Amino acid sequence: MVSKIERRNKIKARIRGRISGTPQRPRLCVFRSNKQIYAQLVDDQAGHTLVSASSKGIDKGTKCEIAAQVGELVAKKALEAGIDTVVFDRNGFLFHGRIKSLADGARKGGLKF
Repeated sequence: MVSKIERRNKIKARIRGRISGTPQRPRLCVFRSNKQIYAQLVDDQAGHTLVSASSKGIDKGTKCEIAAQVGELVAKKALEAGIDTVVFDRNGFLFHGRIKSLADGARKGGLKF
């Protein structure tokens, strides 16, 4: 039987085989733990993180509302860095709940993907 982590890693590898970030269009990578959610813009060609944001320090609202705030925060930082289009990497997580809220928040903040 395949564990949850092994299943997610298989999905993650399949996604990463198809997408990668460039300096002009970086990869918006999302990680979700039980308590926090993290987002970062990655340039895979250089191997650098350009912008990052997390839910640490945000404690008002439900987990989905906090994820939306993180999406808006990463979008704001990206626009300040001159980045307006990204490739979304859900990192093996299903696109619903907190992941979807973060993506909607990033779109609301001005990112295109």
